[in-house]
Amino acid sequence: MGGLTSIRKRGDESLRLNCAYPSLYSSGSESPYDFHVSKKPRLSSTMHLNPDSGVSSRSTVSRIHQYPQLKPQLRREVHAPCRILSGFLSCRITGRAKEELADAKGNLSHSNSNYYRPKDNGWGVVRLFHKEKEVIEVEPEQAEVVVSEDSSIEELETAESYEKALRLDELDTDSHQLQPSSSRAVSELNNQNAKVEYTGKSLEYLSSNRELGLPDVPSLYRKLRESAHGRDSKLSFIGGQIKFLEKKLVNILSIRPPKIPEEDVPREPFVPLAKEEEAEVSQAFSKPSRRKVLVTHENSNIEITGELLQCLRPGAWLNDEVINVYLELLKEREKREPKKFLKCHFFNTFFYKKLISGRGGYDYKAVRRWTSQRKLGYGLIECDKIFVPIHKDIHWCLAVINRKDQKFQYLDSLGGKDSDALNVLAKYFVDEVKDKSGKDIDVSLWEKEFVDDLPEQENGYDCGMFMIKYADFYSRGLGLCFNQENMPYFRLRTAKEILRLKAD
Repeated sequence: MGGLTSIRKRGDESLRLNCAYPSLYSSGSESPYDFHVSKKPRLSSTMHLNPDSGVSSRSTVSRIHQYPQLKPQLRREVHAPCRILSGFLSCRITGRAKEELADAKGNLSHSNSNYYRPKDNGWGVVRLFHKEKEVIEVEPEQAEVVVSEDSSIEELETAESYEKALRLDELDTDSHQLQPSSSRAVSELNNQNAKVEYTGKSLEYLSSNRELGLPDVPSLYRKLRESAHGRDSKLSFIGGQIKFLEKKLVNILSIRPPKIPEEDVPREPFVPLAKEEEAEVSQAFSKPSRRKVLVTHENSNIEITGELLQCLRPGAWLNDEVINVYLELLKEREKREPKKFLKCHFFNTFFYKKLISGRGGYDYKAVRRWTSQRKLGYGLIECDKIFVPIHKDIHWCLAVINRKDQKFQYLDSLGGKDSDALNVLAKYFVDEVKDKSGKDIDVSLWEKEFVDDLPEQENGYDCGMFMIKYADFYSRGLGLCFNQENMPYFRLRTAKEILRLKAD
């Protein structure tokens, strides 16, 4: 019985509730709930409270009020404005909103299932309400350390008070069932308040940006566009430099003579010697062969002894006999294969000295009978090229009367030039044609060329070899596609050709 009495007494006290919730209703408004207690209270879902009855000291409300009031957390300082949350998360519960929310709660249903839906939404809001500090990056020249108050502090306080109100509602629901209301109406009300608050905070945020000196979007765009325009001038300058260098490269390549590719270099002038030919040349260079007459050229009546052939050994200067015999062999090669080689005439090494031996440095009569029709069988006017070896004390050069291209050419393996030699040969050619054919020719328009794109010697003794190889390649109609590295081979080849009296 004692236990039953205690339970009934506690039930009476829990049912005799007559109070207003300060968190949900204003102090001047009346409670929308009508509570009264029957004479014989029972624990049922249809019980009512008497509004005139007082609240027991052991009632639920009195016990809740005995707990210390929740204090707001310490205000935290944020070093940058926080992002404005959209929707219900960023709105503040104003006084008017509290009243409308209380009116809406008065229509809550007695059904527990319909009641928990708005309650769960409220608890979800509280869970998501805590947000962290947000840092906004600014430009270094405008960056300042600014301490600003975060608007989320007030929102947190509002959330705590709202959480307290929800807890009181949960305790009260154990003994009361309220009439339902539309949660959609509550959410629409909160959304309207959120829009107003968001607009205000957006204006505050823009004004705070101006106070802090932070650039807005249009200013940033203008600044980036100006910097891009600044780069345009540099890029245009670089583009102009590239075009100028490209034109300069084209001009240089147009001036430079084209080089003969390796695949276009003829193989015939560089055919290696066979073992038999090398042995024959080695035997001719030996000491026992020096006093012997190795070969005799009948047309020029020149005898080549082993001593004279020693000039074709590496490091030796070429003598007149070897050069003259080799030039005679080049002429005989042309006669054997006239279609393969140009029609040329090769003067010996004494012709130029005889030509310039007279007074004034020119004497045509001294060489007039060197080119008679009976002796040569052709006239110089019929030749494509006429080769004239020139010896200057210790250096050999080559002059060419190029009738085919109407040029007077001068080739020096050391890069020298001699205008007098070309003038003498021009005068000689006019006199020769006049004497042999009776024709007057004008060579004043012929070009006088000092060939500079030719192979040059890199020592002091290969000038004779360069000179005879100039004549060899020009008589073939080839370019001068050889260099200093080929000289040891050309010496052996020339010795072999002289020993066999046949130029290949």
